[in-house]
Amino acid sequence: MLEAYLLDIGQQPLDSDAGDLPAIPADAIAHEVPGENSALDQIDEILTRTDDALNREQEAVRDAADELGVTSERPDSSGARVVPGSVVPHPRAPAQDPNPELFRTTLNNSHRPDGDAGGLASSSDEIVALLRERLALAEKDRHKTAVSLQQSLLPQELEQPDDLRIAATYQPGASDAGVGGDWYDVITLGASRTAFVIGDVMGRGVRAAAVMGQLRTAVRAYARLDLPPHEVLQLLDGLAAEIAASQIATCVYAVHDPNEGKLLYASAGHLPILVRDKDGTIRRAEDLTGPPLGTGGWLHTSGSIALPPGSTAVLYTDGLVERRGKDIDEGVAVLERALAGAQGTPADVCATLLGALDVDAYLDDDIAVMALQHPTRTGADAELFGKATLELVGGTETAPRARAFTRDTLTSWRLPVETCDLGMLAASELVSNALQHGTPPMELRLRRTHRRLIIEVADGGDYLPRRRQAGPADEAGRGISVVAAIASSWGSRRSLGGGKAVWCELPLGF
Repeated sequence: MLEAYLLDIGQQPLDSDAGDLPAIPADAIAHEVPGENSALDQIDEILTRTDDALNREQEAVRDAADELGVTSERPDSSGARVVPGSVVPHPRAPAQDPNPELFRTTLNNSHRPDGDAGGLASSSDEIVALLRERLALAEKDRHKTAVSLQQSLLPQELEQPDDLRIAATYQPGASDAGVGGDWYDVITLGASRTAFVIGDVMGRGVRAAAVMGQLRTAVRAYARLDLPPHEVLQLLDGLAAEIAASQIATCVYAVHDPNEGKLLYASAGHLPILVRDKDGTIRRAEDLTGPPLGTGGWLHTSGSIALPPGSTAVLYTDGLVERRGKDIDEGVAVLERALAGAQGTPADVCATLLGALDVDAYLDDDIAVMALQHPTRTGADAELFGKATLELVGGTETAPRARAFTRDTLTSWRLPVETCDLGMLAASELVSNALQHGTPPMELRLRRTHRRLIIEVADGGDYLPRRRQAGPADEAGRGISVVAAIASSWGSRRSLGGGKAVWCELPLGF
């Protein structure tokens, strides 16, 4: 009936399937018709569901009135007469209006072209349906924009370390949940060490997403300092207190060190990392959990959990395991059982966990999940990975022994002669630096992957070397400069238990 009326007054109904918002005839707006109260109550309920959709409705109504040549005006405070066919103001409005009013649509029984008073009364169901459709389209558009914003703040492509396989997934909440503050990231630190972070800014909306974006950027910057995990979270805690004092954020930051075969981690009020061993045993990294970010005085320390070959670690946000009316520990227990039986690639593991927790039925919150696998390597693949260590006891024979050890190891790995020569030079300079500026115990570590050779020297001193500009007459001070010149990258870091490590990488070109 409404479609026929639109054609009657020369208005073409819009195609909602094409994405347009269906037009509402301006003649159907203004005067309440007896018997239509139930329909109006439905319209009222729909229009109050979201402020964004309400604003869209108001603009659409005004545009329709203008197209039909109908006056759209508000009555003044003196109670001036409302022009038939106008939009009737009611005292319930968007917060941004200094004089709150809500434009409530009602049915007009006095302005149909054929003069049939009350002739539109029977079309109320159609108007309710149109309003529902318009609101659904507006909400769909709003949710799509929110999801695009959220995903633009997440990494578009994960960095893939040599020693691990990684996959992550983000799933937004339901269309009425709004944009959230979940995030994750993977950060390459050098020397085959990799940082992983996952966090959740509590609350919803653009504010939560903006805070999340700032925290994620800050974590990447702090990670470049190659600090222990708890020191990274201490810095992040201070930043969170400055930029989002009213927002609570949780976060877990972990670093995989292939030399130790462990995940070093620190947690700021976040859910525990889960690790599944090769035999299906599940372990939790839940020691030393501190308070959420932004609470101030974050003074906790780092913990560690083994990540041997064949194991899988999972980091996740609370949207995966939290359900209304249930203890969150129940959700974590379900997740542990699902992880124990999960098989396949990291992407397969993520999909299995999402399915086991039935997230499609409980999309009250957004969800982030990251899976890390330490694969068991055999055959030709295993030959592309290797490591060797030499304890440095000091004395005049230490440097020659280190060079000979490096030469023999790299030759056994069948590396090119040029790479062997550069590796020996780099090892010699790093060992000499440790002998001159470091303290016992000292150790030379050699590692190779399918893409790079890593040379690292650890000692008990806290002094971090820096590259200096040696003068023409200086007899020392060029070692780090030599390493920087021949290596693709180099760096240093303090060790969690004290001491430091200085490293460099040479590309293998395989």
